[in-house]
Amino acid sequence: MDDADPLLIALADPARWRLVRLLAERPRPVGVLAQLAEARQPQTTKHLQTLERAGIVTSQRSGQRRVYALQPGPLRDLAATLGRLADTAEQAGGSRETFDRQGLSLASERLAAKGPGWADERSFRFHRSLTRDPDSVWRHLTETGLLARWWTPDDLRVSDLAFEARPGGRILLEYRDAEDTGHSDPVAGRGDGVVDVARPGERLAYRLSPRLPDGSAAFTAHVDFDLRPTDAGTDLDVHYLIADSAVESADFIAGIEIGFGQCLDKLAGAVDATHDAPHTSARTEGKQVQP
Repeated sequence: MDDADPLLIALADPARWRLVRLLAERPRPVGVLAQLAEARQPQTTKHLQTLERAGIVTSQRSGQRRVYALQPGPLRDLAATLGRLADTAEQAGGSRETFDRQGLSLASERLAAKGPGWADERSFRFHRSLTRDPDSVWRHLTETGLLARWWTPDDLRVSDLAFEARPGGRILLEYRDAEDTGHSDPVAGRGDGVVDVARPGERLAYRLSPRLPDGSAAFTAHVDFDLRPTDAGTDLDVHYLIADSAVESADFIAGIEIGFGQCLDKLAGAVDATHDAPHTSARTEGKQVQP
């Protein structure tokens, strides 16, 4: 149990919180506290005992009275813990910032989704300078064992994957929350498609359709990867074009710029981390992938 848990449990009751506020003003005996809190004395005594066990108050007998006083230290410790949690949540570039950006994008796209085809011809362009040669990058784009390391946004993991790196080749992608190892949460997303162009080390183009909950296509993404060798490795340019967009695709499209950008950042990290990794099959089908 976290050190803060007993404090939070003790403070969660409104009656006990009222006593804490009264004791913050000055030490007071049980009878006075009961009177000020407009409560019965036996109930007040029980609440004070709970607060004392949690270390929030202390007491001492003075003649026939028992006087209680607030212990400021535990409250300061709790305040510091809450402050650290808030700082973690709002750190620059953190997941909360991404969550807020996603929320703004969701609201905008939902307003724009007026009818079928509403987002057709919408396009996104991405660029990454990678540290490995085009052949190594190509492997990361087409081999399932390497694809599974990066082909989801942050906080998600690939759970099923097939990729046939040839024209007409089949694509299947399913992903779940990264922490959902027991499949207790619904599938976060799935899509299927086909490879259009596969020129090793040069160009990869495919169509991929994310699926709505009813199984229909949200839209079709035409994704084109262009690889160019450089002195430092490979320049990768990606063109992401939307077609056949359904009204219900707004939530999917809202996440493309952030989500696919995160994928490519993970690709860059995976390429950096891979040196002489063995080749993996490019035709793993219907198989759970554990990156």
